[in-house]
Amino acid sequence: MKSNSSRRLPLITGVFVLIGLLLAAKLFFTQIIIGENYRQLAARQHRQLLTSQTFDRGSIFFEDKNGALVSGATLQINFILAINPTQIIDSSDTFNQLKIIWPALGEAEFTTKAARASDPYEEIADQLTATATAAIRALELPGVQIIEEPLRFYPGGQLAAQTLGFMGYEGAGTIKTGRYGLEKQYNEFLSRADKLTFATFLAELFSTTVDPEQKLAVNHGDLILTIEPKVQRFLEDQLETVMEQWQTKTVGGIILEPKTGALLALAARPAFDPGQKQSDLSVLINPLIERVYEMGSVLKPLTVAAGLDAGVISEQSDYFDAGQILIDDRIISNYDGRARGRVPIQEILNQSLNTGAVFIMQKLGPDQFQNYFDRFNLGQKTGIALPGELKGLTGNLTSRREVEFATASFGQGIALTPLNLAAALSTLANDGYLVQPQVVKRFRYDTGLIENAPLERGRAVIKTETAKQVTAMLVKTVDEVLDGGRARLPNYQVAAKTGTAQIPRADGQGYEPDKFLHSFFGYFPASAPRFSVFLYALEPIGAAYASQTLTAPFSHLAKFLLSYYQVPPDRL
Repeated sequence: MKSNSSRRLPLITGVFVLIGLLLAAKLFFTQIIIGENYRQLAARQHRQLLTSQTFDRGSIFFEDKNGALVSGATLQINFILAINPTQIIDSSDTFNQLKIIWPALGEAEFTTKAARASDPYEEIADQLTATATAAIRALELPGVQIIEEPLRFYPGGQLAAQTLGFMGYEGAGTIKTGRYGLEKQYNEFLSRADKLTFATFLAELFSTTVDPEQKLAVNHGDLILTIEPKVQRFLEDQLETVMEQWQTKTVGGIILEPKTGALLALAARPAFDPGQKQSDLSVLINPLIERVYEMGSVLKPLTVAAGLDAGVISEQSDYFDAGQILIDDRIISNYDGRARGRVPIQEILNQSLNTGAVFIMQKLGPDQFQNYFDRFNLGQKTGIALPGELKGLTGNLTSRREVEFATASFGQGIALTPLNLAAALSTLANDGYLVQPQVVKRFRYDTGLIENAPLERGRAVIKTETAKQVTAMLVKTVDEVLDGGRARLPNYQVAAKTGTAQIPRADGQGYEPDKFLHSFFGYFPASAPRFSVFLYALEPIGAAYASQTLTAPFSHLAKFLLSYYQVPPDRL
């Protein structure tokens, strides 16, 4: 019989072997997996090492019409020039040699920092070019070092800034995190701060339940957007032109594919560069989803659609236009106050008649009118994958006062986000199905796996026949009335409606007499819509109506999109 000590020997040996394996794994993890972090920590000495969230973060890509990826947000190496005053032999000579390579170097600052003999680390300059960095390294000056610091980089500058968001410090913290836009919405997915700890490394290394392809990166990766960069750039250029020409407070635009809800472009001005320090906080808000406005007559096609869909009017219907109507002791007038007598329903869109929209609302009745409002999702969030989306202000309809429904029928008295109204109006271009706006097309995980974002066709809101009827009416409006018929495209059918809304006073007592919000919605080719476009301009100066300010940029966008995507004509 073996002694107890003989039986314990294999057990003790096994324990030491296991300890050895764990130490080897720890050494491998430290030297190979996170060794670069320690190397940078040593190089920086007294500089605080930034967290892996900043050092390693997923990218955000646009995708062009051919499927090529274009970087919207990524990482870029920032080269920092630093000195160790304890190692500098001749500070004057060191400065002179560095100054030749980097002329922006300040002598007074360098001299002060080089004189701190007890401090082993002082930063002298950052954002050095790759050429300057190579030249400084080649000098091999004692006490001079180059630190490489990965930073968030936005190659397009202001391109899609409100959508992308930016990185910044939250509260009084020292860790940068996603702020605003997609950087905030998908901060956890883009961040890799918690991807590789020693504990998770060991757990995943010895796990028998996790698919090997999913190890280490299952919750992290890159975003690929629906945004087409050339379309985005063209939209932003048009917005810049509108803002400059009409001195607007703000201007915005949305371009989407009504059949899929994919947002090809969305932008607002003024904007910001997410790669720079933000000084004007007011421009960080995305007004397309975080501001609500009374939009005015651009909403009238939905009122007409509700009336047609419910069968209370037909395309052959008419009504008597007295120029104004009295409801709940309030007079509601057409924009010009002029009576037109008996007019067909088509003229409600052609001449943007408020009394005609009220006529349809009354035929529907408040309950049925509100039912269609709810179907179109008006006043609700669209569910877009961006932070801060607001609901519209439609609470006055709960008062059940008829005048509130009357003003809502032509887009006053209720306030909606631009994206909410653009999605609702795009129902007309989508055969009567509600459009769900999408900005993320795919998730690309660090494992290499790719997951498509779900694109679901929305619920049916109105009959397809109704959508086609309203489309034909809007095409007629463009062909015969908009800009005197000059907005008509010879080879394409375009459906569109403008809106000019009064702006409420700040005290809530009525409306400003001389301030307006202009809006424009259209889609094309109308027989098989590929694109919906929504534009708005707040308080333009020198133009009374949206047809004056927004028809030209809409036409430019329509011609560009049809040409860029080589869409076949639908008009012979």
